[in-house]
Amino acid sequence: MKHYRIILMIMIIGIASFLAGCASTPKVKRIDVDKIIDISGRWNDTDSRLVAEDMIRDCLKRPFLESFKSKNKRVPAFIVGFIKNRSHEHINIQTFVKDLERALINSGQVQFVASKGERGQIREERLDMARHASEDTMKGPGEEVGADFMLIGEINTIRDEAGGKAVMYYQVNLELIAMANNIKAWIGEKKIKKLIEKPRLSW
Repeated sequence: MKHYRIILMIMIIGIASFLAGCASTPKVKRIDVDKIIDISGRWNDTDSRLVAEDMIRDCLKRPFLESFKSKNKRVPAFIVGFIKNRSHEHINIQTFVKDLERALINSGQVQFVASKGERGQIREERLDMARHASEDTMKGPGEEVGADFMLIGEINTIRDEAGGKAVMYYQVNLELIAMANNIKAWIGEKKIKKLIEKPRLSW
């Protein structure tokens, strides 16, 4: 009889714990979006933003920019092409592309033209304007600004792991290519290395 009571108590405790777990809600705390938080050691929003800002800062202080402005009497127009994820992680490349675009535009040193997908929407709107907008407000074709340079690149990783520790190494390579002649105007590289230590189980 004592044996059955122990089993019954264990079952009751187990059910109570299960119900308590189901009834609990996650604790949510709002934090500053610029606050650096590393949880897993994988590529995150901080890496994306800082890498984009550092690399664009390096790009725009190189001689090609002043040379272009001196020759053409205007600032160049940029566009971001394909950024390839060659890492073993799932990285949201579109977020990184937007960080690059923002860093370029906010620099005030270049113009930035719409991407291929965005241009399609804009051209469709211009066609609609041609049919419905007044003549003095409609925007006609043939006035687009073409890009002078395209930014392309890739993200690579190396992971080294043993004994509860891991080192994550990221290498981001970007290249700026002149649209007129395919000449590479700038090559940039940014490296990130993270040491990840897994907590030991305590009993």
